[in-house]
Amino acid sequence: MKRSQFIHYTAATGAALLLQPLSSLANKHTSKIKLVIVGTGHRGSGFWTQSLLKNFGAYAELVGLCDHNPGRVNHVKKTLNVNCPVFTSFDDMLKNTQPDYVIVTTTDSTHDEFIIKALEAGIDVITEKPMTTDETKCADIIAAEKKSGKKVTVAFNYRHSVHNMQLKEILHSNRIGKITSVDFNWYLNVHHGADYFRRWHGLKKFSNSLFVHKSTHHFDLLNWWLNAEPVEVSAYGSLDHYGKNNSFRGTNCRSCEHKSGCKFYWDITKDERLTNLYVKNEQYDGYHRDGCVYRNEIDVFDKMSAQILYANGVVANYSLTTYSPYEGWQIAFNGINGRIETWEDIPYLQKLPEDQSKKHAVEMSNADDALPGEVREILLMENFAGKQEVFTTPKIKGGHGGGDIRMQRRIFVDKNDNPYNCMAGTRDGAMSILIGIAARKSIELKRPVRISELTEMVPMANRF
Repeated sequence: MKRSQFIHYTAATGAALLLQPLSSLANKHTSKIKLVIVGTGHRGSGFWTQSLLKNFGAYAELVGLCDHNPGRVNHVKKTLNVNCPVFTSFDDMLKNTQPDYVIVTTTDSTHDEFIIKALEAGIDVITEKPMTTDETKCADIIAAEKKSGKKVTVAFNYRHSVHNMQLKEILHSNRIGKITSVDFNWYLNVHHGADYFRRWHGLKKFSNSLFVHKSTHHFDLLNWWLNAEPVEVSAYGSLDHYGKNNSFRGTNCRSCEHKSGCKFYWDITKDERLTNLYVKNEQYDGYHRDGCVYRNEIDVFDKMSAQILYANGVVANYSLTTYSPYEGWQIAFNGINGRIETWEDIPYLQKLPEDQSKKHAVEMSNADDALPGEVREILLMENFAGKQEVFTTPKIKGGHGGGDIRMQRRIFVDKNDNPYNCMAGTRDGAMSILIGIAARKSIELKRPVRISELTEMVPMANRF
């Protein structure tokens, strides 16, 4: 078996932040990029404010914070120690600030409202994934962007991970010839997976299912890796584990009489940050961050699989499990001349984290360090060659495999650094959510759903 250290894009540029202090990236600017945030929950107040200002404060500044919850938005301002106004009205924030970007980190079902209002005000937008939740809102965003002449950036941070960028480059090299099929399996452990059912994500009216909220990440990676767009989706899904599938339930963990006998009991008060963000501000909106995973109102699928037909003829088989004992993923690309496989955190293929309950928190941290002696591997096998080749890159401690910090750097610092078109826009955002929307409709209609049923855009066999 031949082992190769990756020496092209990832080592030369993509992993540069492993070697170069962030402070050394700063240069002299006459003015900073002005940002406003709508949605100051966990992601908005962490990655898009605290981490952003820490790493790229030389380039960007906050000029406004907005949240419908006044207690939370005021707490976030105090915690960040920033001198900017706070708002509970998005319209008021747009009238009273002059931002270069609006960053949208609200519940998925409201993304379209804030994206469109920002575009109509002549402001560029950065939105968390998914871009929106249904095909009508998707069309409205695309139309508003076209009319405004401004730009929407969709924050697909997984594209920017060192591992995923390496895989993209190897696929681009065409070593295995024309790709015909893909097998993609994603596993959420019982800690991280259950958390989606504690929150608003467990209701279709807010998330349009995890096929849209969570799998959007994965569908976008497939689209980007394959450089193609979907034409048809056939899916299966059901709610088998959470929601109504239990003999007891409560409203939220803190008030539940069954806490002593529930394996999913979670004491949010042991997390100071989440307590300050949510528990201390429940009186303003009634939202429980520690909702019961067995609530009867939960109506999203917790078991999902989909088969996706692409415009270039590739068939992708995808599954998402939300109650696995471990968290990780594995993928295989089958080509005319060979096969490429890779994985993250599969127990029989590599060392597992010691504590699965803390794995997601570590991944979402601000760390960008390579773990000593640990690597990600990509296995390439050519037909009839009689050999295997393994490519390696450093395993990054946090931030979606190094994707978080690299994406922010490309947005705010190195705007011309766009390897393999990794910066995502509205078309990328649309094609990823349309797979999830089609999957949900396929389950409900009990038939395959064509992407042409959902959009006027014609899927491309070669995106770039």
